[in-house]
Amino acid sequence: MIGSTHAVAANAAFDEARLVAYLEGRIPGFSGPIKVEQFAGGQSNPTYRLTTSDAQYVLRRKPAGVLLKSAHAVDREFRVTRALFEVGLPIAEPLVLCEDDDVIGTMFFVMRYVPGRSFWDPMMPGLDPAERAAIYDSANETLARLHMVDFAALGLSDYGRPGNYFARQISRWSRQYESSRTQNIPEMDRLIEWLPTAIPDTGDTTAIIHGDFSFHNLLIHPTEPRVSAVIDWELSTLGDPLGDLTYHMLEWFRPAGVDVRGTLKGADLAALGIPDADEYARRYCERTGLKSDPTAPFYEAFNLFRVAAILQGIAGRARDGVQTAENAQEVITRIEPLARAAWHAAREAGAT
Repeated sequence: MIGSTHAVAANAAFDEARLVAYLEGRIPGFSGPIKVEQFAGGQSNPTYRLTTSDAQYVLRRKPAGVLLKSAHAVDREFRVTRALFEVGLPIAEPLVLCEDDDVIGTMFFVMRYVPGRSFWDPMMPGLDPAERAAIYDSANETLARLHMVDFAALGLSDYGRPGNYFARQISRWSRQYESSRTQNIPEMDRLIEWLPTAIPDTGDTTAIIHGDFSFHNLLIHPTEPRVSAVIDWELSTLGDPLGDLTYHMLEWFRPAGVDVRGTLKGADLAALGIPDADEYARRYCERTGLKSDPTAPFYEAFNLFRVAAILQGIAGRARDGVQTAENAQEVITRIEPLARAAWHAAREAGAT
């Protein structure tokens, strides 16, 4: 998992010797001493690279402090990634889950380190058009493969509630926004009122969904144009695959300046070798048999609202002193622009 690391922040440190003592004997071949570095940019579950004399691992843990109910469930991440790894999806192999808070202070799990490239800018500067095209097709295929997994056969029928996905998500993120509210944003209040009334009828398809399927959570093989691992499964659940696809497709619709990630909006996609939104959606639908239109403006409004609510959770943690990312204050400034962009999309979908 290539990404910048830094020395472990004081509020995210733990007893490294105690960790080594716990992992020795639980992970075959693991032995100390270890070098511990913290990955930059994590907004929710602090993530670390562990380096021994002959191997590298990644540790994800719950943050310390009072947490929102159901948030930061690293045990859920471990469960779903282990099941998906065993059926051959590109996943970093999960190795051990520790539910004993006494080891490093909070629950955590350890997985193998997967080398790869991640892209915060979906235009993927520095690549040639053919490589971009292959990477986008691999991402499309990976998402389709995930949504076609028989979750019941994997023992994951209880991993989430089937049906009414968008209604449940709107309710969940509306509650999080309210419980974390640090300012009044009229557009968020309008969206909370309008979104439940505008959900398209897409049937009752249920799949395992990742919840944050963006290119920064896809590790691309170091030398080949393919997905080598999908990471950060904190928001995964059972739900409508359109939830994953339309969030992923914000890459095409996201207004500039509302996210630390770049956007494809306004880009010369043909010159870049990147498919347009209709072509990308068509390829996914061919692979899965999905019949709905993922480019409808409701989905843009919903997903921008969802991101704004997630960032409001960061604002709430910062307010309460449970801050897990050094750039939290910068992220917080994006909540209001996201809400305005979401309401603009809602107006395109018929909101008044």
